[in-house]
Amino acid sequence: MQTAFLFTGQGSQFTGMGKDLAERFPIAKATFAEADAALGESISELCFQGPDDKLGLTENTQPATLAVAVAAFRALGRKPDLGAGHSLGEYAAHVAAGTLAFADAVRLVRDRARRMQSAVPVGTGGMVVLRKMGLDEVKQLIAKVDAGLCEIANVNEPEQIVVSGAIAAMDQVVALAPPRKALKLNVSVPFHCSLLQAAGEGFAEVLDATAMRAPAFPVWCNVDAAPVTTAAAARGALQRQFAGSVLWQQTIEGMFTAGVRRFVECGPKATLVTMVKRIALAKGVEGVETIAATTVDEIEGMLAVG
Repeated sequence: MQTAFLFTGQGSQFTGMGKDLAERFPIAKATFAEADAALGESISELCFQGPDDKLGLTENTQPATLAVAVAAFRALGRKPDLGAGHSLGEYAAHVAAGTLAFADAVRLVRDRARRMQSAVPVGTGGMVVLRKMGLDEVKQLIAKVDAGLCEIANVNEPEQIVVSGAIAAMDQVVALAPPRKALKLNVSVPFHCSLLQAAGEGFAEVLDATAMRAPAFPVWCNVDAAPVTTAAAARGALQRQFAGSVLWQQTIEGMFTAGVRRFVECGPKATLVTMVKRIALAKGVEGVETIAATTVDEIEGMLAVG
């Protein structure tokens, strides 16, 4: 049976994350030390002790979440058949696949976060999650929005879709949506929409200057919901991620079609495997096994069964 490793993205962070991993597994402790050295500051202390408001800043959240995901992966010590990461998590997937050196990835995501934050003035962009609404229904809703840019940012699962764009457009989405189906997210950046197009083009130069290798296993990219197998394709996918949608549902469905039935998630919290279960249920796919590898107990449980 093929096993896919999934890597959690932004929004899963919490103060104290990774502390148990660093205390239990020397390789996890070394991973945090490597992240600290790459940034020239203690991102590990921010993970372990907070404070929440500082950890929640995009420029800190992204390298911190990456460090936790890679620490969990290394502690597990397994090689997957294929991998994928949700937005930021795609960087962890490429570290796991050897496409990127971990230190380079940490510096990249810090730069990525800063470029994203500075691309749109604070208070002018936002995001809204739409629940219990299918993709067609969401498309019909945003077609009515005329207060500013509004685009689909994430297709997470059959009835959880996130839109992104101008703040006035986000307010309009909430007003137009059926009751209790729209929730404005607490974010300072309208991720994964064309407001970040120019920032992505600037980041392309940074990616071009970063050493990358062909991944040791296929990494399914967000923007195409298709496997990446070369360094050039990985670069292109990561650059297009700035303004491109996260096609998570389509990625998992593609993996199902390819015969994957076993999914393991590494990151601060197990959020992606929950999505996998719901995507499988909606598609009528049976025999799907999901495993969280986010805590010491979960990882030791996997190591115990060999």
